[in-house]
Amino acid sequence: MNLTQRDLAVIWHPYTQMQTALPPIPIVRGDGALLFDENGKQYIDAVSSWWVNIHGHANKYIAERVAKQLLQLEHVIFAGFTHEPAIELAERLLAILPTDQSKVFYSDNGSTAVEVAIKMCLQYWNNQGAQRTKILAFKNAYHGDTFGAMAVSGRSAFTKAFDSLLFEVEFIDLPTADNIKQLKSRISYLRSELACFIFEPLVQGSAGMIMYEAEHLNELMSHCKAEGIFTIADEVFTGFGRTGKRFAMDHVTEQPDIMCFSKGLTGGTMAFGITTCTDKIYNAFLSTDKLKTLFHGHSYTANPVACAASLASMDLFVAPETEANIARIEMSHQAFAAKIRNHPKIKTIRQTGTILAIEWQTGEDTNYFSNLRDKLYQYFLDAGIILRPLGNVIYILPPYCITDDQLAYIYGKIELALQEVGK
Repeated sequence: MNLTQRDLAVIWHPYTQMQTALPPIPIVRGDGALLFDENGKQYIDAVSSWWVNIHGHANKYIAERVAKQLLQLEHVIFAGFTHEPAIELAERLLAILPTDQSKVFYSDNGSTAVEVAIKMCLQYWNNQGAQRTKILAFKNAYHGDTFGAMAVSGRSAFTKAFDSLLFEVEFIDLPTADNIKQLKSRISYLRSELACFIFEPLVQGSAGMIMYEAEHLNELMSHCKAEGIFTIADEVFTGFGRTGKRFAMDHVTEQPDIMCFSKGLTGGTMAFGITTCTDKIYNAFLSTDKLKTLFHGHSYTANPVACAASLASMDLFVAPETEANIARIEMSHQAFAAKIRNHPKIKTIRQTGTILAIEWQTGEDTNYFSNLRDKLYQYFLDAGIILRPLGNVIYILPPYCITDDQLAYIYGKIELALQEVGK
């Protein structure tokens, strides 16, 4: 049997209707922005393999750091023990985050980073003897697939089977100049019930790369702070350069009480999660009463190998070359967006940093299950490009090492698709 046949015999893939999906494509090698299948066909990974790969595949520098760590210490229980990679990573990350962030809590992935953040806020109020149990979030949000993260995500086809089991959340619209006053009034009305406000800063990724203005987010955060409501910035997707700055929260002046990270944290090497918080949050758990402990942990908490991968990724991330590449991609996206903006098949074009989203005209609202999605997905695969449309929205979110020629090739194929797909 070939790899595809062997896969289908034993594997259940994520977000996949296994009865109707096309067979998976076996990938055997990666190099920079490219992936190669078992037949030698190359694909440009234009979505950074679900947004995680920021420095390119099979990055030699990260691989060498990981290999060295594996030969020194692969893992140790993190309750009662520590190790230098975890300490150094926390020190270096906190040094480049908003100044109020002071403590790092390690977990396994983006969903668990969010779970930790939610538990920190809810237990903070419990430790204070207050009953603030409601959470504020944006409509259409996505924060993960575990139950707590799913609860604070927008209700959709993906949560329908579990809706009756999810805890109550107050969902609000994204802020605009027209609705900001009403949103603030709603928050003030609920302030005694609200434990925290969780949000994806500037870009709602899974909702279709929906973007909103930093000034309105800043105003909402400021209002939450005045009302004593904690803010959680979910930077699992937007962190590490995606919005053009190091972190999306660098676009605003107000700063969150808690931040969540994953995806680009290890450069796409392996799963890892981090939740950071302020001293105010951390100090609420310090007590001679053991019941005020944050009872959360994972077997692989602060895994030294994942820490080593993250440290190597951070070395590359803060290098001038990466900063220049982020700016280069941003400018390329802007130029291409200007070129095709008035095409009759395009409803809107949205761009923030290295994220470019193109919403196609379909005569209906954005729909994850749009038939156009499958046509576009296959069209670009045939052209050797991995683009995973969110319904009728295609987006480019490349590794920072992508070349100008590779970007030009993607842009060219998108222009052809506008002529040839959906006639």
